[in-house]
Amino acid sequence: MPVRRVLVVLGLLAGLVAGCVSAGPRPGGRPSPSAPGGASPPGAGSAPAAPLDWRPSTLPPPPGPAGRAMPRDAVVCAGRWYVVGALADPSGATRPAAWSSPDASTWTPLRMTARSPYGAENVLSAVGCRDGRIAAVGAKSGGVHGNPRVSSWRQVADGSLVEVPAEFELFGGPDAVNVGRIVGGRRGWLIAGNRASGAAAWLSLDATGFGLVSGVPGLAVDGAGRPWAADAAAVPGGWLLVGSVLPAGRADVDPAVWASADGRVWRREVLSTDGVPEDLQRVVPAGERLVAVGRRGAGFGAWVAGADGWRAAGGFGRAAGGAPPRVLGLAAVSGGVLVAGSDGAAASLWFSTDGDGWSGRRAPVALPAGADATVALAGSGDRVLLLVDGGAGGGVWTARLPAG
Repeated sequence: MPVRRVLVVLGLLAGLVAGCVSAGPRPGGRPSPSAPGGASPPGAGSAPAAPLDWRPSTLPPPPGPAGRAMPRDAVVCAGRWYVVGALADPSGATRPAAWSSPDASTWTPLRMTARSPYGAENVLSAVGCRDGRIAAVGAKSGGVHGNPRVSSWRQVADGSLVEVPAEFELFGGPDAVNVGRIVGGRRGWLIAGNRASGAAAWLSLDATGFGLVSGVPGLAVDGAGRPWAADAAAVPGGWLLVGSVLPAGRADVDPAVWASADGRVWRREVLSTDGVPEDLQRVVPAGERLVAVGRRGAGFGAWVAGADGWRAAGGFGRAAGGAPPRVLGLAAVSGGVLVAGSDGAAASLWFSTDGDGWSGRRAPVALPAGADATVALAGSGDRVLLLVDGGAGGGVWTARLPAG
């Protein structure tokens, strides 16, 4: 059966693997004023922020030595909410931590079982869901060169998380660049990242062990440029990576997507070559569409994929601090998508029902924007979860987005 026919299942995203890319106009392509998360958004003027009824909750300390919570990522899985990260003691020593909640308000620590010395110090940075269970990725820098020692973690039948130790060169070694986000789908699990050879993916059927796919056509550096994979999503016909390509001889990047039926054979499509610096940093399924968000010039831009392929959607925000715009979090809710973004000096929240029109949403606190700061989002139905950690201690808030 042709790849295109596979993706027609559910009437969703037929153009992804087939490589259809819309060349139509960019509605809202110029960054537009929008309102802040906690303060005026970068370069966005004085548009009023839409209020949200944010409610704080507390991540209780797990058994063991005391420490401050370091929340890093969140996901909703089979109706339960999960937060992953670590605890840090006053000396800076860390240990992995995770919490679950039936309502995103009352949290219970999960038991963590490390299988290696570095696993016992992991900070879990990304979490995904498949078949009602979560899996996570964590790391701790160490060794002679201080390189990140990466482990994956899987949830077992009793709900606890168990480390899956890996040989150093699976995620590290001389070709290592970064290990990024994890996603679960019909075909198992995929971790997105990058190697010296270009973009990379790590695959597993059951999260008990991952295999590396890199240096293959589409993912590898070639005459068209150097690829960078930033995020991943599971689609009905397989897998999708989003990121960018740095063309040979140019200083600016172009937005790109990769599609694969099995995670081993990839087809790359560049969505724009207009000379404006653009990339895709996050992607999320939103109803019968995919919505990706990243940099577009001096601000942020959205791209939307449906049955007819990808199209450039609305722009929003404008960096004022001189740093390239950076997407911190992206979540889908029943009414649309919520984005957290930073210009390096300040961070803000924006909401869109369709990817074209964007408006500000006020956060419960001023969002940190530094390179070491964490802002993460997760959504389900009309509820959204916000994680914030500026380095002095993490916080968790939930809110319901009103219809419209």
